[in-house]
Amino acid sequence: MSVKAPRVSVLTPIYNTNPQHLRECIESILGQTFTDFEFIILNDSPENIELDKIVKSYTDERITYIKNEKNLGISASRNKLLNMARGEYIAIFDHDDISMPDRLEQEIEFLDKNPDVGVVSGQMDFFGKKSGIVWNFPEYDADIKMRMTDNCSVSHTACMMRKSVLDENNIRYESYFSPAEDYRLFARLMEHTLFYNIQKVLVKYRFFSGNTTYIQSAQMSRAHHEIQLYIVNKFLAYDIAYKRYVSKRTSFRCSLFGIIPLFKIKSRWVYLFGFIPVFKAKWR
Repeated sequence: MSVKAPRVSVLTPIYNTNPQHLRECIESILGQTFTDFEFIILNDSPENIELDKIVKSYTDERITYIKNEKNLGISASRNKLLNMARGEYIAIFDHDDISMPDRLEQEIEFLDKNPDVGVVSGQMDFFGKKSGIVWNFPEYDADIKMRMTDNCSVSHTACMMRKSVLDENNIRYESYFSPAEDYRLFARLMEHTLFYNIQKVLVKYRFFSGNTTYIQSAQMSRAHHEIQLYIVNKFLAYDIAYKRYVSKRTSFRCSLFGIIPLFKIKSRWVYLFGFIPVFKAKWR
């Protein structure tokens, strides 16, 4: 007798995670308003016995806990989780963040109503070293992909994807691009599906000195630039559109008596009399 597959697979790799952070992560998923999910947790720090005890202290049958025999790294671990997932939808969730109680419900409802969308995410609320800051991502597909030429415009830890889109196009995480493996994944998905960002906070993102962005900043920068070049080369129209958008946003003119041009700001350059470049402004 076959066991009915869950609608959603929540995938969380852990690696020497702060015990309190891990508990908050797990409890935020177990407390979701949508309940038809499997929660697969993979420990990529197999020597860390304390993490075993924490995960096994939860008796919820929806949790599946596995350990790598040796450290595989984040991309290989994410792929192992993807290959284990049985759900129609894949919910990515990082080990030190907190999902809002209706996160899964909102994302599933949206994907059910919009079959052409393969990736849905939302906004993030920072807490920790940076508190009270909401990271706002663009809402619609064209705006998301336009801004992807400059930076990742989808929250990975808050996203939900159709597993079929990943499987049918043979898309997985790539170790070469770690720790920006999420940006690379989305870059490859751009030509295969539509994106959407729900305009509500779905995840509280913990910002602290243990973040990958802090620890692996040099590797992150290298990978980011390579992915950026891939997107610009493959989706030139989005790059052109984004540059026009930025140019319009950063343009400003000042004229004396409305006739004599005094200065103009365009693409951060300040022009005296509208045409003599003086200096490049720095935006905060």
